Amino acid sequence: MPRAPDPPPAHPRVASLLPSATEIVCALGMRSALVGVSHECDFPPGVDRLPILTSTRVLAEGRSGPIDRDVRRLLAEALAVYDIDTATLARVRPDVIVTQDLCDVCAVSLQDVERAVRELAGPAVRIVSLHPTKLAEVWDGVREVAQALGCEAEAELVLAALRERIDAVVRRVAGAGERPNVLTIEWLDPVMVGGTWMPELIALAGGRALVTQPGQHAPTLSEEELRDLDPAPDVVLVKPCGFTLERTLAESDALRELLGRLDWPAVRAGRVYLADGNSYFNRPGPRLVESLEILAACVHPGLCSGWVRGYTPDCVRPFGVESHRDPR
Repeated sequence: MPRAPDPPPAHPRVASLLPSATEIVCALGMRSALVGVSHECDFPPGVDRLPILTSTRVLAEGRSGPIDRDVRRLLAEALAVYDIDTATLARVRPDVIVTQDLCDVCAVSLQDVERAVRELAGPAVRIVSLHPTKLAEVWDGVREVAQALGCEAEAELVLAALRERIDAVVRRVAGAGERPNVLTIEWLDPVMVGGTWMPELIALAGGRALVTQPGQHAPTLSEEELRDLDPAPDVVLVKPCGFTLERTLAESDALRELLGRLDWPAVRAGRVYLADGNSYFNRPGPRLVESLEILAACVHPGLCSGWVRGYTPDCVRPFGVESHRDPR
């Protein structure tokens, strides 16, 4: 009697401890493999109904200044910014945990994940730790997650589709007669300038990145340093990490005053934009391509503005600033 074929292997049980990893898993068509997510995972819609595996020690709905001071205090005291719910993690029994070792402020640290895994009943859990600082490393992370989940072919299809959209932006802005100087702001108080993959996105969108180089972490700049920027920015995009557009608007009075005092060309020309920094720009996953399309619409609105029409209306908007330049 012929032997019956082996049943197909079951999908691994995946715990994602950061939003970008959740988006990668779902883009790979493996949403059904997710058994738990972080407290910050909110896309695709509905993933926040899965068991929540992390929490924060920082007041999540606070203003940017107190949040920054709270985070610095925790780090100075060698305390974790985030906690892992090890009881829930053990209950959902993951085979694969996706985390990161790029930034202890952005998500649970790798050391905390390794410590939690040692406490689990099943010590054979595979940890996939992502460390992207440039776009190529973001795409490598997609492949790494796919390899752990056994869907490598799907990863190549996803990446090919993303490359096609990137190439479409590059072709569109190639006809622009200028490359504006672009500054992105990643945090409000203190002001931090967008680094890591942001300079690459700016270049792809047809601009010149100010202050940072590809792969560089976000530096903090004083008002004097911002005033002395040479060249000054022609375009400013404000997209605080983890802040929705609504939340940034609620904290925009001090930003409006600061930009008015700086009196950059971007301010005088009305080319300051606020963007959703929770959904876009700060998550190293597939939606960085949507972020590129939004950025291109800000840098070259005459060529690219149609791209943002299909997104939520709250993804980006102009930010009116009145110049307070001293006429003397």
